[in-house]
Amino acid sequence: MSTTPRNRTVVSCTLLVVSLGAGVTACGSGGHPLSGKPYDAADQVSFNTPSGDGEKADPDKPLEVTAEDDGRITDVTAVDAAGRYVAGELSADGSRWHSTSPLAANARYTVRVSTEDDDGAPGREERTFDTGRPRAKKRLTVTFGPKGGKYGVGQPVTAELSRAVKDKAARAVVERALKVESTPAAEGAWHWVDDKKLHYRPKEYWPAGATIKVRSNLDGIKIGDRLWGGKADPLTLTTGDKIVAVTDAAAHRMTVYKNDEVIKEIPVTTGMPGYDTRNGVKVVLAKEGTVRMTSASIGASDFYDLVVHNSVRVTNSGEYVHAAPWSTGSQGYANVSHGCTGMSSANAEWFYDTINEGDIVKVVNSAGDTMAPFGNGFGDWNLDWQKWREGSALTAGTQQAPRSEVQARLRPESA
Repeated sequence: MSTTPRNRTVVSCTLLVVSLGAGVTACGSGGHPLSGKPYDAADQVSFNTPSGDGEKADPDKPLEVTAEDDGRITDVTAVDAAGRYVAGELSADGSRWHSTSPLAANARYTVRVSTEDDDGAPGREERTFDTGRPRAKKRLTVTFGPKGGKYGVGQPVTAELSRAVKDKAARAVVERALKVESTPAAEGAWHWVDDKKLHYRPKEYWPAGATIKVRSNLDGIKIGDRLWGGKADPLTLTTGDKIVAVTDAAAHRMTVYKNDEVIKEIPVTTGMPGYDTRNGVKVVLAKEGTVRMTSASIGASDFYDLVVHNSVRVTNSGEYVHAAPWSTGSQGYANVSHGCTGMSSANAEWFYDTINEGDIVKVVNSAGDTMAPFGNGFGDWNLDWQKWREGSALTAGTQQAPRSEVQARLRPESA
């Protein structure tokens, strides 16, 4: 029988062995440290978790895995029954691994440890343990917003916390546990508005026709001294077409775009001097229909009391886009309103039927100030992306993350 196939096999396998590293000199199954199944490394590693039946680990303490003298740790994976991974750090010499993110309380963990002995042979050990309940009674719960449903591509996600979180490290724990997933994918970040409120938005507007799922992994996680995370209801949002209405206050004209194509141009009037309409990006807060508007609501010196139709609110302080049949002679030519954007009744009806909550209304070339990012509705888009990231406990002071599709290739899937 010809021996040629055997010789070819030996050459190919030898090349593979060389590529795996020094010290490997043969590719036969006998005696090769990488050829057999991993050995049982139970005697080579120790854990700081209880080993007795019914005993539970203290979630206040970090998880530690230590190697004995005749081996070294090469990798550790710790995950609970809910799929939440524990971040950790391995010493340079492989003698010790310890967790760097908190363990959850009242959870079951599986720890898988990879080792190697002095000859480079791989070992495996798996340990399962339970954590006890936290001693502290304080719980931090999260309420996501807005309500589930369909919104425009400018709608931020909000997270209202039941307790104030001021410490930077505690904020990082909270933020890391608040998950936002968009399909199609969209790079985004949380921004701390204050100690009890966060907003999340993507770098650009959400994709049209996206599904956005929001959830919290805080339940049972230690956030800070005597403070633990509680449960939160998940949230699902969807987006419709990309609708953006841009008002040029100097040209007295609104241009409405649908999926980046112009669908209508509308003559408008905006705020007169002293009542200048705010510049910047505003997110539609509500379609309120018929609204009674009075001078008392904005402190105007000249009295008015009007019933206004097809009213679309864009700020909490009372800025609307609405029908203004009394000013049709000025629409397209002059700014005569008290800060709202007015148009004919027919155009207002069309705009009201076209625009939705979460859509974008942008004002340019007004003498007014730029809308504040927070406190008067959703001015989130008036912060550029770098400043937005500075409001995150995780990304502040860091370089911009790679694109989401690249990021997905660089890190393992986690809960």
